[in-house]
Amino acid sequence: MPKDCHSKLAQYHPVFIEGMGNYDERDPVVVADHLVGQLTKHWAKKPPVKPKIIVIQGDPVAATGISAITPLVANYFGITRCLVCLDDHLADYHSANADRNNVDIELRYSQMVQQVSNTQADILSRIEASVDNQLALKNAQRERHGKSQLADYFRQFALLQEVSKAACMDLCKGITVIHTAADISEFSVTSFYTVGLALNLISANDMVNFGSIGSNDSVD
Repeated sequence: MPKDCHSKLAQYHPVFIEGMGNYDERDPVVVADHLVGQLTKHWAKKPPVKPKIIVIQGDPVAATGISAITPLVANYFGITRCLVCLDDHLADYHSANADRNNVDIELRYSQMVQQVSNTQADILSRIEASVDNQLALKNAQRERHGKSQLADYFRQFALLQEVSKAACMDLCKGITVIHTAADISEFSVTSFYTVGLALNLISANDMVNFGSIGSNDSVD
């Protein structure tokens, strides 16, 4: 990473909120309110030692889903956001369409790769191999059920997700991860979170249980 980005992000505790895109039909206010409650309880037991920042990964503005949920959580806690996009040679539309509202730091996938590679020379190849293995398993399962193969973009976005978390864990010495639903589709980009866990790049202790949305979950 460039020195200024490296030093700036290193001062923060990155928060990753992972989940469905705009096909999520739930009210984002209800989901965000629940996430705030779960995160508040988690941080009461395991408070970050650095200021928090929410890491987003290039989703365009939308009325529902992850793009609508993360700004609400950021606003509640009064924190800014860090945008990580794919490099233009990988997906020229990704950065161009990204939501940059309340973004204080902006980075690229290649910078995250550089960060993890500086610490462990073989880590990228291990992440790629694990993602490829998961893709093969998922596609084999889909084939057995007469479904089409997952789109080509799944691999690159799964890598963006897992490399970014590993880089932030390495650079910032701690992260928080929460999903926007209790049940994660096995055929979603989010489902590749198991890669980071299996490679010990992130800890299960840093993952916040979504639980279930109920009448007593609201934090006002």
